Amino acid sequence: MGMIINIHQKAKKKNKLIVLPEAQDKRVQQAAQIIQKEKIARVILLDKNNLEDNKKKEYAQVYYELQKHKGISIGDAARVLEEPLYYAALMTRSGDSDGFVAGASYTTPNVARAAIYCLGVDERISIASSCFLMYVPDCAYGQEGAFIFADCGIVPEPDARQLACIAISSSELAEEVFGIPPRVALLSYSTKNSAKGKFVDKVKEALDIANKMKPDLMIDGELQVDAAIVPEVARIKDPASKLGGRANVLIFPDLEAGNIGYKLVQRLAGARAVGPLIVGLNKPSSDLSRGCSVEDIVDCVAVTALRAK
Repeated sequence: MGMIINIHQKAKKKNKLIVLPEAQDKRVQQAAQIIQKEKIARVILLDKNNLEDNKKKEYAQVYYELQKHKGISIGDAARVLEEPLYYAALMTRSGDSDGFVAGASYTTPNVARAAIYCLGVDERISIASSCFLMYVPDCAYGQEGAFIFADCGIVPEPDARQLACIAISSSELAEEVFGIPPRVALLSYSTKNSAKGKFVDKVKEALDIANKMKPDLMIDGELQVDAAIVPEVARIKDPASKLGGRANVLIFPDLEAGNIGYKLVQRLAGARAVGPLIVGLNKPSSDLSRGCSVEDIVDCVAVTALRAK
């Protein structure tokens, strides 16, 4: 688990403030104790009883300005700010914290909505999505056992452009935060025309779009997962691929495949799954699976702190 330890060590040097708006959850409480004891980050635990009235009013005004085009009133905004999740998200937007992590109790759609509405989408990427850092022990594939899996939490049926944007934002996270030189595979049930259909065509189109958006990105598709990560299989199925079976960023064609895929690898291969890390936004936030462990929360806080600028 050297890579995870390295992430924790890097996070310590940044000394960032991360908000955890689920203070009632015992796992979050335990994680906060570990984070503070090991000085991975500074943390604030929030529940409905410790939200500051003056800050609620301030953040409600910010939220109203952000969402008034949807017809909400200042009263609607004030009611939203009774919720610790939105309070945490607006703390992050306003610079009163460096990031937030939630999802132990809140569902992924709730966390994603708060992040998107309050933090805003990066105009360059134009879509929020999520990815996992997957670390598989004693694994020769990927980046010495490390992979980025996307999207596993937010976009149910991405179109070709969305798939390309997910690939780009996930590859940038791999490189900028984890120091992984991205080698991106757009996954499919087909490898280079071994099968046909609209789902294969979507992946091909996504490859064309990604190449135009970021010409220097090492990306290929459509690839079955064995052709993407196993060099011996790649030599048989796609000997001309620039990846050569060495992909470390795996882009799933839809949310079903991504969510099932990461949980299979996590449970059957004993992988460390860090995330979902929400990408494509203006500031960092992370979701959690409601089945998360204390260790998962600590890891997500460390990565969120590491992402903060």
